[in-house]
Amino acid sequence: MNRLITGLLLLLLLSCSPLKEYQGQEEVTKWEPDIQKFEALDKTENYPDDAVLFAGSSSIRLWSTLATDISPYPVIQRGYGGAKLSDFAVYAERIFSPHSCRALVFFVANDITGSANDKSPEEVRKLFGMVYRTFRKYNPEAPVFYIGITPSRSRWQAWPDIDRCNEVMKQWSEKKKAVIFVQTDTAFLNGSGEPREELFRSDKLHLNDDGYAIWTRIIRGELERVLQ
Repeated sequence: MNRLITGLLLLLLLSCSPLKEYQGQEEVTKWEPDIQKFEALDKTENYPDDAVLFAGSSSIRLWSTLATDISPYPVIQRGYGGAKLSDFAVYAERIFSPHSCRALVFFVANDITGSANDKSPEEVRKLFGMVYRTFRKYNPEAPVFYIGITPSRSRWQAWPDIDRCNEVMKQWSEKKKAVIFVQTDTAFLNGSGEPREELFRSDKLHLNDDGYAIWTRIIRGELERVLQ
C-alpha cells in the first residue's frame, strides 16, 4: 500500500511539474547520452568541494583550456551540444545533484536565435529560475554567475531580442541571492556596435582562442571579486 501511495504521489508531482511540456520532447531526449556521460564521470572522477562548476551549452563544452584559464580554481566542466534552457532545466537535477561546489558559472545561448520557435525573455527567465532552484537545493550558499549572451554575427538578426533577454536576466539577477550577471556584450562589439568577427570561429557563432581569452578575463575578474 505504501508503495502504491508513493507511486501515485510521484505521478502527481510529474503531472504538475512546470517542466511537463518539455519532458519527452525530441529536442530534450536527444541529449540523454550526454547526460549519461556526465553521470559516468561523476562515478569515476573525484571533484573537490571548492571546484567551480561550469555548466551550459557548447561554448562551455568547447572551452578546451578551461582548467588552465581558470586556475588556480579547480573546475567541473558540464557543457553539452546545443543546450537550451528547456532541456537543461529537465536535466538539472542529474547534473547538479552529485556536486557540492564553490560556485556555478552558467551559459546557455540557444533559446533566442531568430527562429520561429524562439522563447521570450520572460520564458528564459522562468526556465533559468527552475535551474537556479535546482542548483540551490544542493548548494544553498554558492554564488551563481550567469554569463550574458554574447553578440555574434550568425545571430545578429536576433540581437534586439537577445539584448532584451540579457537585460531581463540582469534585473532578475540583481534581486536574487548571490547571483551575478556577467556582462560580455561590450567586449565583443566594435566601435560601430557590430560583432567583432575576429573573436569567433568560422561559423561566426562559437568563440575562438582570442574570444575565450576575453571571456577568461571577464569571468576570472568576477570570480576573483566575489570569491576572494
